[in-house]
Amino acid sequence: MPDMDAQGEVIAKMAFAMLLGGAIGLEREIKDRPAGFRTHMLVAAAAAMLTGMGSMMLATLDRTGMQIRIDPFRLMEAVISGVAFIGAGTIFAHRGAAVVGITTAASLLMVAVIGIACGLGYPWLALLATALTLVVLTILSWVDRRMSRRQSPHPPQPGEGHESRTHDE
Repeated sequence: MPDMDAQGEVIAKMAFAMLLGGAIGLEREIKDRPAGFRTHMLVAAAAAMLTGMGSMMLATLDRTGMQIRIDPFRLMEAVISGVAFIGAGTIFAHRGAAVVGITTAASLLMVAVIGIACGLGYPWLALLATALTLVVLTILSWVDRRMSRRQSPHPPQPGEGHESRTHDE
């Protein structure tokens, strides 16, 4: 059985992942997107917990002297598969060509990867990935909107969308 210190370390990694996922989720929540603050926090924490538990299992098996063969990427693949299922639920196709939720699905994938980084013990990588994600979701969204207004002959009316664009800044 893993000791309490190892379990406490996994909980700390989960809490850090929740904080980072929550920062991204808050941005999604403010924009009233399908998956917001709590969802992003939980996805990041689940990814951190799963990878942290994988590390604990390896340490436990190593202490018993058992020789094991394991592919550490399988756990990450399982996290990504689960998030893909959740992300698909955030994407809704409407009549016409408008698609909603793609950016939110991508942000869920990103918080899962950030959670994996936390679970594997890469806090700076996770923190910088969170900062870069927030740059993409906020600053680049603003730039995209400004450029769209300049290219459009008339400003879009409420409920009117451009056929080739996604509606999920």
